[in-house]
Amino acid sequence: MPRILYAIQGTGNGHLSRARDIIPLLQERASHLDVLVSGPPADLALPFPVQYQFHGMGFVFGKSGGISFTKTFGQVNAPAFVREMRQLPVEQYDLVINDFEPVSAWACRLRHVPCIALSHQSAVLTKNAPRPKRPDVVGRMVLRHYAPATAHYGFHFERYDEGTYTPVIRGQVRALTPTNEEHYTVYLPAYDEATLVARLRYLSRTTRWEVFSKHSQKEAEHGNVRVRPVSGAAFTDSLARSAGVLCGAGFETPAEALFLGKKLAVVPMKNQYEQACNAAALAKMGVPVVKGLKDKHLDGLDQWLQFGKPIPVNYPDETAAVLDKLLREHLK
Repeated sequence: MPRILYAIQGTGNGHLSRARDIIPLLQERASHLDVLVSGPPADLALPFPVQYQFHGMGFVFGKSGGISFTKTFGQVNAPAFVREMRQLPVEQYDLVINDFEPVSAWACRLRHVPCIALSHQSAVLTKNAPRPKRPDVVGRMVLRHYAPATAHYGFHFERYDEGTYTPVIRGQVRALTPTNEEHYTVYLPAYDEATLVARLRYLSRTTRWEVFSKHSQKEAEHGNVRVRPVSGAAFTDSLARSAGVLCGAGFETPAEALFLGKKLAVVPMKNQYEQACNAAALAKMGVPVVKGLKDKHLDGLDQWLQFGKPIPVNYPDETAAVLDKLLREHLK
């Protein structure tokens, strides 16, 4: 059995959520598994030992709908990144599996060691994956070169290409029995609490909103808007009981909402090419895409509240089969 390094991007919660299901499967298939996480601390902690915790190169969410480039570039530590990259002993492993994690990817590139991408980003970059009408040469270049790999296995909302698979839906979510308690679950980490409360109350004073905010440290009630700090268990519970989900155009949360049969609307982060691609894919499926939370955008959300319907999907549990295929094709 092989020695495997599994490297995970720690920014946001999606990569770590997926890793919770992938790590036990890799442990069953490896004689030794080491886990690497890099980037700013996320809201979710892995319930597994992490052998390498690196600074890496992460993104910092802003408070008005996009990435805070000032804070993002401010937390980049180039000397530390180079030091981490040089110190990581990637050549000691039979296989390096990478979920959009830059330190291990560039360490492998430096030492000419194969690096196998197992990520959503790999699927976004494939030939037939939907893209926004407005091209973003720089955004696509960043996505392609942020964590370079020698082979790609990707997850997306639909199977657009060979080597693209449907989303990894956590076992915890697959085990849920969805209900409808008529509230809407909101996760828009690029907006602050005050903006979300004001915009949602302006949209509707009768709809019950459950907002999970990265910028809030305690629960608060603002009329029909309940704000809660981000918590994996509480969020999953709210998601399962919701009438619908309003979130960014990330990957894991929209995929879980679709899987649970919730009506879904997304607000892509500004200046984020991956989310623009996800929004294009979701729009193609029939999911409403709203450009922002300004007055001119709220008619679309109002239409969704009144007339939106769930989009049926088929997301079988094929994670183990994908891992077996990857191991079969890349182990000597």
